[in-house]
Amino acid sequence: MYLIGITGSIGSGKTTLANIARELGYVVYDVDEWVRFIYKDADFLKSLEKNFNGSVKNGIADKRYLREIVFNDKKKLAKLEGLIYPILNDKIRKLITKGAKDNFIVFLDIALLFEKKWDKYCDFIILADADYELRKKRVMLRDKVSAQNFANIDKVQMSNDEKKDKVDFVINTDKPISVLKVEMINLLKSISGE
Repeated sequence: MYLIGITGSIGSGKTTLANIARELGYVVYDVDEWVRFIYKDADFLKSLEKNFNGSVKNGIADKRYLREIVFNDKKKLAKLEGLIYPILNDKIRKLITKGAKDNFIVFLDIALLFEKKWDKYCDFIILADADYELRKKRVMLRDKVSAQNFANIDKVQMSNDEKKDKVDFVINTDKPISVLKVEMINLLKSISGE
């Protein structure tokens, strides 16, 4: 199995690239989706409420409340990640063990690839890139958050400039989908040696 990581700072277009990979017929594992599943687990919600009083209301995690708490306090962010990432680490190890002998390409869509040291699992890494103002505009529109909220989230992630030295490919996502699709096709041809 060849595991290709798709990463990028918030709003950089990594999900767009992941969706193109899906359209091309590849399996894409979305770590954000894994996290959403964790947030629905009853045991996790109990642990979340125990560690962040008031974060669970009517059996549902209040993510806006959590966002306000953790993105203004690095210790609390580390505490939250300490609840989530052991579960995610177990999931990625199982995925790799299961597909280790297979000869196919799968993608991993994850913002914190380098921050959580998952780059060690990847055969190749693609960085989705876009300038700060475009990323801010995308996130504010998509997530209905303020510019300050975007800045708080962005500052806890490694910058795309830092990531550029660590990746195999950089795709600027400030282009039409049709152009991005051609770039992904050409990139995959170069990986597979076609």
